[in-house]
This record gives sequence, C-alpha cells and structure tokens, in this order.
Amino acid sequence: MDNNYLALRVKELRNQKGMSQEFLAEESGLSLRTIQRIEKGESNPTGESLKRLANALKVNPDELIDWSIKEDKKYLTFMNLSALTFLFFPLLGILIPFILWTSRKGKIKNINKLGKDLINFEITWTLLLFFIPFLWFLFSKIGILESFTLSKIFIIIGVMYFINLILILLNSIRISNEKDIIYNPKIKFLK
Repeated sequence: MDNNYLALRVKELRNQKGMSQEFLAEESGLSLRTIQRIEKGESNPTGESLKRLANALKVNPDELIDWSIKEDKKYLTFMNLSALTFLFFPLLGILIPFILWTSRKGKIKNINKLGKDLINFEITWTLLLFFIPFLWFLFSKIGILESFTLSKIFIIIGVMYFINLILILLNSIRISNEKDIIYNPKIKFLK
C-alpha cells in the first residue's frame, strides 16, 4: 500500500466531508497524532485503523487502500454515448449509464459528475417524454387543448429526441476536449 496515496485520499475525503482532523480522530477512535501521521504519509496504518477510518469517513475500506483515480476519457465517452440506448427504449438511456457509472464510481476522474448529470438529465427527459402525451390526452378531454393535434405531439416528441441526441454527441466531444459537460434541463434526482 502506498502511504502517499492513502495520505492524499484520507485528507481529500476528510475535507470533502468538512471534517477537522480532531473530529475525524474522535469519530474513528484514533488519536489525533495517528491521523496527522497518516495524512503526512509517515504511518502505515493497521487493518483495524483502516476500518475505523473508512467507517468514520463513510466509505468502503477498499476505497482507501486501492485509491488511484485514473483519467480515462475513453470510458467517460463510452459511458456518455451509452445514453444513446434511449433510442431503443427510453429507460435504457438511464439504466445503461447508471450501471457503467456505479461500476467505476470514484475510480475515474470526473466520472461522478458525468454520471450524476447524465442520469439526472435522462430521468428528466424520460419523465417529460411520458408526461407530454398524458397531459395532452388529459387536457384534450377537458377541452383546454382542442387545437393541439396528435401530429403536434409527435413533432414535440421528435424535437425532444433530437435534443437528447445532440446533447449526448456534443458532450462526447466536450469530454474528449476536456471541457465541462452541459446537460440541461435536469432535475437533481441524484446529488
């Protein structure tokens, strides 16, 4: 186990969770000096200490030991393009990226942001896709949308498919150019 990776990982997780070294020591049952040594890479903690740290940081112990976040633009691009499965069935555009995201979550740089944004967008898009015909049917029955024909609904759905397709393709290009992804509109179901 590389102490420098462990030191960086513990410090990063502690800072992400807004914990002080003192609080982490208290939560883990380890001494403050032990936490300081681990974060400086001066100490090789025992298995029990690693378990305590993982529990206090609310992560899997493997995430502390095997930590090495890699850059893998090919995987990010593949995961992003996997959302194109919405063309076959809308729910696949959520399910396939979710499986790919959770299988490598925390192991590839920027995968968590991409996974959350992509899945939130696809969930929002799928909900809109199913609610538009439902709302049209409901409103046409009560006489609000009498002039709104079924052909207009198909045009709206076609435009929605086109927008989804374009956003996925544009974000694949943005990933390969190392730019931030943009998926809007989206409701934050995953935070």
